[in-house]
Amino acid sequence: MGKQRPTRFFGHLRGKGLCLAIACLLALDGAQATKTESAGLDHGFRQLYDLNFTGAQRDFESWEKVNPENPMGPASEAAGILFAEFSRLGVLEAQFYEDDSVFGARKKYAADPQQRARFEQQLNRTEQLAKVRLSRDSRDSDALLAMTLSNGLRSDYAALIEKRNMASLHYTKEATAWAQQLLAADPDCYDAHLAGGVSRYIIGSMAAPVRWVLRLGGVSGDKAGGIAELQTTAERGHLLAPFARILLAIAYVREKELPRARETLLALQRDFPHNALFGRELARLDQRASR
Repeated sequence: MGKQRPTRFFGHLRGKGLCLAIACLLALDGAQATKTESAGLDHGFRQLYDLNFTGAQRDFESWEKVNPENPMGPASEAAGILFAEFSRLGVLEAQFYEDDSVFGARKKYAADPQQRARFEQQLNRTEQLAKVRLSRDSRDSDALLAMTLSNGLRSDYAALIEKRNMASLHYTKEATAWAQQLLAADPDCYDAHLAGGVSRYIIGSMAAPVRWVLRLGGVSGDKAGGIAELQTTAERGHLLAPFARILLAIAYVREKELPRARETLLALQRDFPHNALFGRELARLDQRASR
């Protein structure tokens, strides 16, 4: 059996309309080489994309037993916990992020404290294991991927559940920095382009004074460049390829490119017919187009 690489599962959306709240809709494409077997993770991610959180956690736990020193195990478990909370709290509707004023007026959710503790525990384990591996090899792709994922998850929790935008921005910047290290170590890890694409698009959508302040802090924006990076992941990525398609659909809606958004959602619905969200979003697009 060939080796496969678990590429970065969860990016780091936050702020302005486009966010990772629908991250549990991710899907996977092809296989790539890795140091560890990732079939269990792949299947677990597919379960998440079908919103089967219990099944996904079983797969992640089984994979982790075989790969106890790989930080991608607890990172995937943390992702599953967060996505389940998103689903329970109703944070997964894409329409929530279409309008910036709606996003700005979003409420702070009451998270389950036990799930919050489990989430933090898995992220702490992720970072501990990743740092051990990075101390031995600073170019360890699984460790770099896990650190990118960990910061992305923290960013989304802060933004979408706790409504802590500044904390989310901090984690977003960290996730982008880890993604850049990952690309430097492995230029063929096309999933890593998702982090930069999301960041560039969101910040590029902000008002000019805000972009200027963020640029002083080392964070720049470029809407067209961000969309191009998302397209790279959608076309050539692994675990994040379908997720990039989801984010592109939302970006197309925001940019008033409704035919492209519909085409993208139709393809996702064909690939994942058990996920009802794609159908709901398509119906909403059709209703909008008929006005």
